[in-house]
Amino acid sequence: MSSPNKIALFIDGANLYATAKTLGFDIDYKRLLKEFQSRGTLLRAFYYTAIIEDQEYSSIRPLIDWLDYNGYTVVTKATKEFIDASGRRKVKGNMDIELAVNAMELAEHIDQMVLFSGDGDFRSLVEAVQRRGVRVTVISTIASQPPMIADELRRQADVFTDLVELQSKLGRDPSERLAPRERESRYRPLQTPERQPIAEPAGNDSVLDAP
Repeated sequence: MSSPNKIALFIDGANLYATAKTLGFDIDYKRLLKEFQSRGTLLRAFYYTAIIEDQEYSSIRPLIDWLDYNGYTVVTKATKEFIDASGRRKVKGNMDIELAVNAMELAEHIDQMVLFSGDGDFRSLVEAVQRRGVRVTVISTIASQPPMIADELRRQADVFTDLVELQSKLGRDPSERLAPRERESRYRPLQTPERQPIAEPAGNDSVLDAP
């Protein structure tokens, strides 16, 4: 018997959020994990996002905590603020380097890389991983106007899957949307001495504000 397909997921959190929002649905991260666990041996599921550390409350924090306790490897870093040429305050939080480093480190241990992003900056990474014998699937969408995926990234991928085709498998039931207060309480990790998985929140809500 052949060995099971070894898979790693690399989720560009801000990009996936924007893509799903454009298509009009929310990602159910528990269903997403189960979907790819059914396709082979899932070695890692990375989720990358930048966070604003000085905010008293961030809508993404409950999601990050839930992912961290339920099978995902969450990679975050603080955003950086700067003033652009026109004097406007900007916030920058790019996770491309972190994702690329993890992908190159895992390349020799996996058969398939699944990248949830449409960012054309990842084309060179995809090519480098492919040279190491890894098949790369890129998930984004061309159903929007303009498309959410850069043409060069789509061309480089071994397989391109439109996120809209996965809505029935990865999407969350709109009727399960939680009110902000309920969502915060459902996502809060258990306050126990030892790290334990928390119960899956009803609806497994996704980010409300773009990460």
